[in-house]
Amino acid sequence: MSTDASRAARGLVTTGQDDGGQRPGRGRPPRYSQKELLDLVVAVFNARGYEATTMEDLARATGLNKSSFYHHVSGKEQLLSLAVDRALDALAAVMAELPAQAGRPVQRLEHVVRRTAEVLLDELPFVTLLLRVRGNTRIEREALRRRREFDARLAAMVREAAEADEIRSDIDPRLATRLLFGMVNSITEWYRPGIRPSSRTDIVDAVVELSMRGLDVRD
Repeated sequence: MSTDASRAARGLVTTGQDDGGQRPGRGRPPRYSQKELLDLVVAVFNARGYEATTMEDLARATGLNKSSFYHHVSGKEQLLSLAVDRALDALAAVMAELPAQAGRPVQRLEHVVRRTAEVLLDELPFVTLLLRVRGNTRIEREALRRRREFDARLAAMVREAAEADEIRSDIDPRLATRLLFGMVNSITEWYRPGIRPSSRTDIVDAVVELSMRGLDVRD
């Protein structure tokens, strides 16, 4: 997340309480923590589509007036930046974890697949929004660049594991990467917390099992 965006987010939100520790009374504008506000903004983006969402829509959903937004952010583009950065930063952190950098190639690959699925479930609305950006603005293009960078690093892991004869080598690493992400990302289309009977652990374990067993070396 950029320094300017982080500073803007801190300025835009409050603890959600007044100085006496109480929620604002009737007639006073609501106040939110950064997480609460971004949760509301992302819900609107996902429901209406980012391009179709107006600042009026965001003001209506949050109970804030437009001037409250514009006092601290330049517009919905900056809110989009805060939201997609949250998802991208979480994914980038996976690659920085020690199990993603040390050990046998297949072990590192399995760790990244597992943690990517966990991040998707933990940050479901934010990853959903990230997957819907199309590159129509500078912020969206930067988000796509970071997504491609993550994809390339995963493809390199697949290639390294194949060259070590730890997974199948008859599948092009780029194709394998697209298929892996296709399965993981599809969770955003059907998983709804509290509605689907499958637990978070069940879903992550199933993703890893299907992914890694499908890549097993065959006699």
